[in-house]
Amino acid sequence: MLAFDEDTTEVDLRYEAHQLSLLIQSVTDYAIYMLDPQGHVRSWNSGGQRIKGYSQDEIIGQHFSRFYLPEDVEKGMPALGLEAARTQGKYEAEGWRLRKDGTRFRASVVIDPIRREGQLIGYAKVTRDVTERFEANNRLMEAQKALVQSQKIEAIGKLTFGLAHDFNNLLTVIINSLDMIGLRPGADARTKELVDTALRAADRGALLTRQLLSFARGQKLVAERHDLNELLAQSMELYRRTCGPAVEFKIDLAPDLPPVFIDAAQFEASMMNLVANSRDAMPRGGTVTVSTCLVHRAAEDSEGRSQNFVCVRVGDNGSGMSPEVAERATEPFFTTKDVGKGSGLGLSQVFGFAAQSGGFASIESQEQVGTIIQLCVPTAKD
Repeated sequence: MLAFDEDTTEVDLRYEAHQLSLLIQSVTDYAIYMLDPQGHVRSWNSGGQRIKGYSQDEIIGQHFSRFYLPEDVEKGMPALGLEAARTQGKYEAEGWRLRKDGTRFRASVVIDPIRREGQLIGYAKVTRDVTERFEANNRLMEAQKALVQSQKIEAIGKLTFGLAHDFNNLLTVIINSLDMIGLRPGADARTKELVDTALRAADRGALLTRQLLSFARGQKLVAERHDLNELLAQSMELYRRTCGPAVEFKIDLAPDLPPVFIDAAQFEASMMNLVANSRDAMPRGGTVTVSTCLVHRAAEDSEGRSQNFVCVRVGDNGSGMSPEVAERATEPFFTTKDVGKGSGLGLSQVFGFAAQSGGFASIESQEQVGTIIQLCVPTAKD
């Protein structure tokens, strides 16, 4: 009777082992495999082949470090994972791993030590491909970051609009009063000189309010049909002089661009701001390049309409901006220039003008490489 029970138990154990093997082999969402104490692969399932691309014959006997990035292998991360599992009872981590074809995927891994009578005989390793979740989380974080930035800029814009509008009203009274004083008969030369000085200061204040209103999209634009290349050509010498003798000025205008509806004066002000910023980013000299092109962009509205935009790019090979600075560069009064060398309103005016014209602007910048600012407005047809 005892022999019958032992035989039955052995059969049951073999059956359970077979069932467990079938279960592990049928799992395709997880790579489940065994490692020897040194980290060589001793078993392989279909999930491992699906996720990592290796067949059982290709990977059995190979060291599991081949799944790691070369830089992680140099840091000794495979050995650290096994050591942590051995000493702490389990190792869990998430990181980039390599498939057979060399592509990367985001992996969530668990390593458990396997012991028999207290002796370490190997490791059980489970790997899950979490690339989609990782990328979705990144997209969500970027969207949340963009939303916070948008809300912040919107709040600044509302505050800026209110302040600039009220200040502009005060300046109007001041300028009109100064004009009347200057027209009074019998005013001596000294009085006229003081009035002219005050008028210049008031005009400068009016320019600042226009820049603030442009950022806040409250500046009234007089949009007319223009050829952007012609507008640039008319002011090209002005831009060259703005760059100064130490900076090389280049142009690259795309031919046959469609016309656009823009406020020519505000456009020229935007270009002056961009060229001056590029010049200031190259105190030891460099190159400023103004180019134009036609860009097709899918609209982000609910109707899903796409548009063509005529874009002007102003690029330089100056000091560039860090990601943190580039993120704040469009805020009014934010500047990295020394006190008295910049109001911090240049880029805010450019971005406000682009948005109010129905277009958009963007910044591409890398420290010690340079910056490209792109200003895009829709074609007249769009």
